[in-house]
Order: sequence, then structure tokens, then C-alpha cells
Amino acid sequence: MNFLDILAQLAQGLLYTVMVTLVCSATGFVIGLALVSLRRLELPWVRLLIDIYTYVFRGVPVLVLLFMVYFGLPSIGLKVHPLMAMALSLGLVASAYLAEVFRGAFNSIDVAEVLAAEAMGMSRLQILRYIELPQMLRFSLPGMVNEFTSVLKYSPFAYTVGIPEITKQAMTLTATTLRGIEVYLAVGVLYFLIYRVCLLGVQSLNKRFQIPGMNPA
Repeated sequence: MNFLDILAQLAQGLLYTVMVTLVCSATGFVIGLALVSLRRLELPWVRLLIDIYTYVFRGVPVLVLLFMVYFGLPSIGLKVHPLMAMALSLGLVASAYLAEVFRGAFNSIDVAEVLAAEAMGMSRLQILRYIELPQMLRFSLPGMVNEFTSVLKYSPFAYTVGIPEITKQAMTLTATTLRGIEVYLAVGVLYFLIYRVCLLGVQSLNKRFQIPGMNPA
């Protein structure tokens, strides 16, 4: 078995790795966006609850949270699918970090634009939807890329709950071939390729939706 054969064997888990990364990233994006949007509306007590949420989930290790969800919830009668367990652990942790990324991007918006919208009689919700959110998403693109990379790096934890992603395939292949260096070198190559493909896609989006007059991030 040569290096290309090893890559071909590991590629059997490529789809699972991509699926876990996309599901957890989407979970983090949706929840993080919802949290920061609620925070911008300045509803009573909401800001405090969101601050507590982000503080807690940024401090809890992903693997510990994953074990709590997948192995802990069945003890109270709640059986969780492995992919759902990843979304409820890695996805929630990602949402806490993305909420902070979005908050910083919101702070980059020119206050004069918001004041002008208020002077025109726009409601707080209208300002958020039509003025703040479109700019915030553009400003936060580099931060989102960084968090996506973090999610990709944490995706190997999926093997602990039985998802046959790349790392799981590597462990099996190492046990049968005893060629650990080559196998895990191939794992690194595959993860790097996933990252590069996603990065090229993000750079393309960045060029398309770049705010006029600003240099690409």
C-alpha cells in the first residue's frame, strides 16, 4: 500500500468530516446571529443572559460538553444522535465565539448611519434588518473564517461518538497497517485540502460582497 492508497482509504471518511464541519458551523452561525441580534435590540435582561451564555460556552471544553450530551443525556431518557450531539456541543461553542465576532463587527458600523435611519422614522428592527445586519456580516467575514477553521480542527472529536470521519478511518488503518506516520501525514494533507477549498470559496464570496471602497480582508 503506497501513500496514494492510504489517501484513498482515508477519503472514505471525508464526507463525514465535511458534514460534521458544515452542520456545526451552520449551528454556530444561526445561533450566534440570533444571540447578537437579540442583544442589539436591547431587550430587558436579554443582554445579561446572552453574556452568561457566551461566557459559559467559551469556557467549557468541547470534548467534555460532547460527552455530557452524548453519554449524559441518555441517563435521563434522552438518546441523542451522534451528529446532533456534535451540533449541541461543538455547534454551541462555535455560536458563543461567533456571537462575539458579530458583536465586534456591529461596533464597526458607523453610528451616523443608525442616527440617520432613526431620524427617518425607521424602527429598531428595521434598522437592524436593513442597515446593520448586511454590513455586520461583511465586516465579520474574516472572523467567521477563523471560527470555521476551529470547527474543522475540532471535528475529529466526532470519532468518539461513532461517526466514521477521517480520524476514525485513520485509527482503523493504522491498526491494520502499522504505518502511523504515513497515515496521519495523509490525514493532515486531507484536512489542509478541505481548509484550502473552503478558504478559496470564502475569498470568492468576500470579493463579491465586499463593501465598495474597502480592501479585501
